[in-house]
Amino acid sequence: MFKDLFIRKTLVQLEIQADGEHNMLRRHLNALNLTLLGVGCVIGAGIFVLTGTAAALHAGPAVSLSFVISAFGCLLAGLSYAEFASLIPVSGSAYTYGYATMGEFVAWIIGWDLILEYLFGSATVAVGWSGYVTSFLADFGIIIPRALSQSPFEFNASGWHASGAIINFPAIFIVALMTTLLVIGIKESAKFNNIIVIIKVVVILLFIGFGISHIHVSNWSPFVPANTGNFGQYGWSGVLTAAAVVFFAYVGFDAVSTTSQEAINPKRDVPKGILFSLLISTILYIGVSLVLTGIVNYKELNVEAPIALAINQAGSSLIWLRPIIKIGAIAGLSSVVLVLLLGQSRVFFTMASDGLLWESFAKTHPRFKTPHITTIVTGTFAALFAGLFPIGLLGELVSIGTLFAFIIVSIGVVILRKTEPDAKRGFRTPWVPFVPILGAIVCFAQMAALPRDTWIRLIGWMLVGFIIYFTYGRKHSHTRKMKNGKM
Repeated sequence: MFKDLFIRKTLVQLEIQADGEHNMLRRHLNALNLTLLGVGCVIGAGIFVLTGTAAALHAGPAVSLSFVISAFGCLLAGLSYAEFASLIPVSGSAYTYGYATMGEFVAWIIGWDLILEYLFGSATVAVGWSGYVTSFLADFGIIIPRALSQSPFEFNASGWHASGAIINFPAIFIVALMTTLLVIGIKESAKFNNIIVIIKVVVILLFIGFGISHIHVSNWSPFVPANTGNFGQYGWSGVLTAAAVVFFAYVGFDAVSTTSQEAINPKRDVPKGILFSLLISTILYIGVSLVLTGIVNYKELNVEAPIALAINQAGSSLIWLRPIIKIGAIAGLSSVVLVLLLGQSRVFFTMASDGLLWESFAKTHPRFKTPHITTIVTGTFAALFAGLFPIGLLGELVSIGTLFAFIIVSIGVVILRKTEPDAKRGFRTPWVPFVPILGAIVCFAQMAALPRDTWIRLIGWMLVGFIIYFTYGRKHSHTRKMKNGKM
């Protein structure tokens, strides 16, 4: 019985699933589309919010090093993702990779975990989008009442509290808009994302380019502020703590791998999309953090819009850039919501196609050829969470879910090298098993640093998943039925 839990999908089965006549999704995405999807998901709340917070509370000007450290952990996982993507060109990301290496039960665990990552991730970013839109409209005298732009609940060290607000309507609005776009089609969604990514990258480059001349080198001294005596408050421990904080900024590059069945040449282009998007995003993060801490003393950066603060301090010569920055932030966060909803719906679709979730989730729209039911369900729940819950609580759940996924993928590469040594790989992770094992260790270390309450919520989420698997998924598994000759 227990051995049956670890039944694996063969690479041949996965190839058939990805084949044209069996693939119900349209292949429209090339390497550029995939790279821009990755950048669209990574460049968002991190660059417009977390950069200032991490500098002010933990690392000082050395926050740029924190981004490098965090990117290194993501790169280790990204190399493993790239190998799987070149070998297994099927939607589902780490869920599919887990199915091929560790079996169905582990695949279910990681699939359910990915739902946590993408669902709460899109809700988190939607809350951030709401904050920027509310601020932008206020600049023009359009005031959205707090009762309609804030979570009705607050959560802090002392527990839950009522905020006095009714619902975060702007957050619900952006989720509904992106969900509609995804239902219409992947090609249209990719075009929208491409335009948005170009806008926000141009805005970021404008800030870096024009901000350089306003840097005061004295703000970089000391580059690594002396530790206060508490772990994580400046010094090198602060740099490491900031790396864990800004990890959220990189969440989502793995969403590229969820679109494998919609890529024109997935074995070649998906690995490129993953690694290029990580490289581009890291360069932009380092550039922004250096300019930001050069213009403003790091102690003043614990604000909701640190880049806007830097523009104000630069004086009248840069004030023209303030509304452009807010537009870039709004556009940037829009594309993040889009890509996270995309990833969530594709994981749902793939799990349903395997029989582990209800068959209706595996249906595609007759005209648009998109998994419309999973997209609408995903959008509905994401909108609900975005409208009701605060950003901090949602963000921690996203981080722990993503780190768990990275660990599974890293271990999976080592296993598949043993079980399928001769399989044709379009991309090979270097220095196996050293790189995957190091990636798993780095990710687990960051998981261990997260609060106990976050672990409790993860366990609770997993228990719900186990109930669904053992009452429905295991009985309807297509892989198990084929093994038993019932299909």
